[in-house]
Amino acid sequence: MEDLIGKPLDRVDGPLKVTGRAPYAYEQQVPNAAYAVLVTSTIANGRIASIDTRAAERSRGVSLVMTHLNAPRLSGVAHDTTGGPGHVLQVLQDNVVHYANQPVAVVVADTFENADEGAFLVQVRYAAAMPHTDLESRLSQAYAVADSQDGEKRRGDPEAGMAEAETRIEHVYWTPFEVHNPMEPHATIAVWDSPDHLTLYDATQGIFNDRGRLASFFGLQPDAVRVISPYLGGGFGSKGPVWSHVVLTAMAAKQANRPVKLAVARPQMFGMLGFRSETRQTVAAGAKSDGTMTALRHDTVSHTSTFGQFVEGASRPARMLYASPNNSTSQKLVRSDIGIPSYTRAPGEASGTYGLEAAMDELAYALKMDPIEFRLKNYAETDPDENKPWSSKSLRECYRAGAEKFGWSKRKLEARSMRDGNTLIGWGMASSVYPTNRSASNASARLNADGTFSVDAGTQDLGTGTYTVMTQVAAESFGVPVNRVKFRLGDTILPETPVSGGSQTAASTGSAVYLAAQALREKLIQMAIADAQSPLSGASAQDVVFDKGRLYSRSNPSKGETFQELISRSGQSNIEARAEAKPGAEKERYSMYAFGAQFAEVRIDADLGQIKVSRMVGCFGAGRILNAKTARSQFLGGMVWGIGMALYEQAAMDNRLGRWVNNNLAEYHVPVNADVGEIEAIWVDEKDDHVNPIGVKGVGEIGITGATAAIANAVFHATGIRVRDLPITLDKLLRT
Repeated sequence: MEDLIGKPLDRVDGPLKVTGRAPYAYEQQVPNAAYAVLVTSTIANGRIASIDTRAAERSRGVSLVMTHLNAPRLSGVAHDTTGGPGHVLQVLQDNVVHYANQPVAVVVADTFENADEGAFLVQVRYAAAMPHTDLESRLSQAYAVADSQDGEKRRGDPEAGMAEAETRIEHVYWTPFEVHNPMEPHATIAVWDSPDHLTLYDATQGIFNDRGRLASFFGLQPDAVRVISPYLGGGFGSKGPVWSHVVLTAMAAKQANRPVKLAVARPQMFGMLGFRSETRQTVAAGAKSDGTMTALRHDTVSHTSTFGQFVEGASRPARMLYASPNNSTSQKLVRSDIGIPSYTRAPGEASGTYGLEAAMDELAYALKMDPIEFRLKNYAETDPDENKPWSSKSLRECYRAGAEKFGWSKRKLEARSMRDGNTLIGWGMASSVYPTNRSASNASARLNADGTFSVDAGTQDLGTGTYTVMTQVAAESFGVPVNRVKFRLGDTILPETPVSGGSQTAASTGSAVYLAAQALREKLIQMAIADAQSPLSGASAQDVVFDKGRLYSRSNPSKGETFQELISRSGQSNIEARAEAKPGAEKERYSMYAFGAQFAEVRIDADLGQIKVSRMVGCFGAGRILNAKTARSQFLGGMVWGIGMALYEQAAMDNRLGRWVNNNLAEYHVPVNADVGEIEAIWVDEKDDHVNPIGVKGVGEIGITGATAAIANAVFHATGIRVRDLPITLDKLLRT
């Protein structure tokens, strides 16, 4: 049987999705379910002075109005202020308001419409204080991040390196607040099967995170909470942590004594469910006249909340992407009256590669060098930050293949030198980088009596193709077509797996599936060669081959049997094996990253400043590709995110009120089909025996890194105008 891994197989869950039969969280059929609607704060700082729920309680169909005055008291709510999965939640435990759109009440009714009407009737009077949400005016209040990942790091003598440089640049680059905006809103259904057992249907990237936090809040054992999430309509990081609405839904269901379902309204998704923090990045770099860098400095200031800490680690790529002998990076935070920022697709690296790669382009222009030539001059053959060899690195090949596909050799160096009539044409490029992550994960594999295989892992499919690639990994191990493998995920009764974030699902859970399949394969081989009735009795394990639903002898293919024949003689209904895949000491020996090169063409109206990304090419080195079709989709999706970040996306804050003013998809602009020109993703074959058992690096986030900078650099090449505060809009070109 031909290899299945790497083939562009169609999604195994595709038919269910295109026919509308794939149940998402809010669509789960739960008998006797009531509907909940959130009431969220209209101020960003202060306290609730009074709350009048009488009209809401008298409203048609309303059975519960839960506020801080009558909500159950929970344990463990304020124990963790570090951000991420354990951040502090606002679940009606007091009257303090930390940010706009904070939940202040939950209304439960027999229909959604009645719950919505009841929520409208809740009247809240606030004692408001002045909110502080502006970053630039409070830079003096920034404090340094002290942890090992994002704290200040130095190598060499950056000051001396800058003094040695013959050409220097130093600029400030801004990225705005950005909100994830997945198509599927955050939604939860909570069912108390008994007073001490909870079932959640949740739109989550981490079912086991859900289970752990809900168990902690309600004083339950983890196995007393079951979380189910078979399909997800996008998350982009926002559905990784456990947010307030999940806990509030469970609280309301317990108080109402019936199942409750809640979907967060689109405007409410701005503030209470994480977002990308605004960043102010100062990048300074110096080089000799031949392009050799002598120093690089990258200092970032970003927001965090008043009640927790989250770091948008934008300075990280500057530590390792180039071979600068003198280097310093730092991260500082300003506490603001906002919800806590959180993981947003390629957290840190997406923002950081914009500032770094725009600065690299500026230095290349100052040196009058081709941007690729300049990057190759400072190519890091080993990780300069950790002083380790790369597990693998194909960035040089990505530059070459991407440039060839794009036609880079035809580019003129000078800005504003390429045009088509009244249209200015710009070509820009940038490097991409994202770390290879991996966490402990588990899976089981089972041979059934009918000769089919079942593989289980309690992971999540964000729409990225997890169902499909896991099926491919297992099917190839067993030598059967994919239609003979059933892969299950999205349920905490299945083997435990990590959150689907950090581009780690394929590396973590894919490795577990591979090891479980190999363990079952070995178990079946040993059964066959130990069975006196098997044609393979007494054969060596190395001689047994799996293919086309049979086990047979490599040296004598006529000697063999089907899986059904083997299991039927065993007297068992199924044969199962389990495996755990977890990181070892490999990260102590190697530095592990995916790399890439992004190329963009923009076409800009010389009079009106209208910008169109007409063409993009991305070339990536991301380890073993499990499915060519789903991987390409992920690369392209990331590149489209780069278009949005460069030209469209900005969650605008009214600093007087601390409120988002474009909290809907009519005014928060994301790229649509008409905004995306010709776009192509390619990759280089990359074998990496160090990263994990299946050699994958993850492709979910590498596509956005570098894409934004490539577009920004193309805009400069077209116009000669350098816009350093995103998004790049036509008014910024016209007023310069």
